[in-house]
Amino acid sequence: MDGNVITVERTIPASPEAIFNLLSDAARHPEIDGSGTVKQARTADSTRLRMGSNFGMAMQMGFKYSMANTVIEYQENRRIAWQTRAPGVAGRVVGGRIWRYELEPVAAGTRVRESWDVSRDHQRLLLKLGGLPARTQGNMTRTLERIERILVTPGNG
Repeated sequence: MDGNVITVERTIPASPEAIFNLLSDAARHPEIDGSGTVKQARTADSTRLRMGSNFGMAMQMGFKYSMANTVIEYQENRRIAWQTRAPGVAGRVVGGRIWRYELEPVAAGTRVRESWDVSRDHQRLLLKLGGLPARTQGNMTRTLERIERILVTPGNG
């Protein structure tokens, strides 16, 4: 972990548009989640995510909980990021981490860079303890593997 950010990247043999379409469909986040903690994602409407979109996630990591997310960075087919918080007033003290995906066209497809940024998280010091950063990095690697599998396996994209 470099300061407050963990980053992994992978070149995926798919277009930035295909990858961005998958990332901007909150309902498909459980499919791509390499940690297995995202059980369901829901938006206020069925449209794809865009700047300012709010969406919720039903999660489970030992126990069930939910997170509220807001898209805070958005550049069509290039970058999308959302900030997570606990829903309601608990969000003032729980959450703040940012999940970011940056897409760069390359000859072999798209270089996808996923980042876990805890610089604005209320519990950033706790999140950096123990094995959580290493586990998170492994889960992020699995997420990029899942994205590739979904998009390059016929009938999955």
